[in-house]
Amino acid sequence: MAATLTDVAKRAGVSIATASRAFGEPDRLAPDTLGRVLEAAGDLGYVGGQAAAATRTIGVLVPDVANPVYGMLLKAIQGQAWHGRHRIVLFDADEDLRREREQIEQARKLDGILLCSPRLPDDEVRALIGRTPAVIANRVIDGVPCVVMDTEYGPTQAVEHLVALGHAHIAYASGPRGSWADVRRFDTIARACERHGIRLTRLSHHAASIQGGRAAAALAAASGATAVVAYNDLVALGLEAGMSELGVACPDDISIVGIDDIDLAGAVTPGLTTVQMPIERCGALAVDLLLQAIGGAALGDVATLNSQLIVRASTAAPRA
Repeated sequence: MAATLTDVAKRAGVSIATASRAFGEPDRLAPDTLGRVLEAAGDLGYVGGQAAAATRTIGVLVPDVANPVYGMLLKAIQGQAWHGRHRIVLFDADEDLRREREQIEQARKLDGILLCSPRLPDDEVRALIGRTPAVIANRVIDGVPCVVMDTEYGPTQAVEHLVALGHAHIAYASGPRGSWADVRRFDTIARACERHGIRLTRLSHHAASIQGGRAAAALAAASGATAVVAYNDLVALGLEAGMSELGVACPDDISIVGIDDIDLAGAVTPGLTTVQMPIERCGALAVDLLLQAIGGAALGDVATLNSQLIVRASTAAPRA
């Protein structure tokens, strides 16, 4: 059997995420780490991104193709698959559980399935996948190989940043119901607020969009919080626009933090402070793992990629 990325990682003594980065983002690794991974790959005869010799057809399911996060993820998936000339079939669930269910059933007929942030319950996802090789991106489901973007380090940094600025009351603008990432992000923020003695208000669930953020603006203003951490950047940008229409200025009256670091976050005024998620790396690694699974390799359960706070102008000290 051909060597897999997992084999390379074990031989080099690194995580599978680090081994994958050696072939996708080598400049992000220390020279000695990169050297170990490449040496291990050479010894084992592994060629990055091309562990599966045959051309495969992969079904990729996303909750909402209009969300720029999934656009970035899809671009990375397509780019990684193209190295081996593999084909991608796109399924857009449009945040509809019935559609997601039907689309998984259709994708099951292909060589493999890559599920991005599925919304259905764990047991139903496992049952729908059946014996088709599958990898899940941005959610953990026991028994299925998963690639997740860290929900601990970056969101914790966001709370610590707001605490350092002097904020004593923070609100969290929730995303869609059923979102695995939303639950984890809120739990991390809640724990960080409890450690620092910060009051936390959770706003109701809204769509993961600019309109969802606009809908949450009045709730955020009425909460009395001096800072808001949003489920994602789109919600954060919608919050800023909606609160501006209510006469609440960012960051003078309220600080706002997003999550994802989409391109728009650095282009708006004020620039959005946000938690940068390794979206492209997640997509590329998910393809690598899925190709290994299609080839019959036994994979580990979860590969976790780091997150990092990016500070811009949307956060400031609260008014005295």
